[in-house]
Amino acid sequence: MLQSYDYLFDERLIEEIANVANLKSFKKDDIIIDVDQQLLYIPLLIKGNIKVSRENKNGEELLLYVLESGDTCAMSLTCCMSKSSSKIRAVADGDTDVIMIPIAYMQLWFHNNEKWRNFILQSYQIRFDEMLETIDTLAFMKMDKRLFKLLTDKVKLSASTTLNISHQDIAEDLNTSRVVVSRLLKQLENKGKIKLGRNRIEVLDF
Repeated sequence: MLQSYDYLFDERLIEEIANVANLKSFKKDDIIIDVDQQLLYIPLLIKGNIKVSRENKNGEELLLYVLESGDTCAMSLTCCMSKSSSKIRAVADGDTDVIMIPIAYMQLWFHNNEKWRNFILQSYQIRFDEMLETIDTLAFMKMDKRLFKLLTDKVKLSASTTLNISHQDIAEDLNTSRVVVSRLLKQLENKGKIKLGRNRIEVLDF
């Protein structure tokens, strides 16, 4: 079950993970980590994608980044290290399998296993860069360009040009209204960039 991490971890570490970790499976839209949850485990993603978002006081969500197979969540790592509650929500974006590692082992391996330490530090850097990209997108990119970027990013994640997704799902990812998304999708279709169907979008130009 740890094939996604073979190139990152040594054989001893993989054996230790297999001995102490729990495998959990989630369906689309299942909450894996919720806001204010006390974290006892850190997730290693072995199948599927996970959307990581922040929530404001009004319950509106902002998508921060998407985890792929072979990733872990830097925000959950930070909470584990500081023993604080979660500041993010992690939701399965389709059928997802996650290895849950108890916090104590994460801290132990950070001090005595170089490959694990490098993996954790690299994960921090990757997620930090992705959050900077999210900030830049919000600050400098118009909504139509943000929408098309979201669609092309999803195409790359799924390795398919056809996305099974509703206008409401997109609106929630972009923290805007479904009406705005529907209007902008129609504009993209008129430009020949996408083809719309019922809860389905085919990306033609990316």
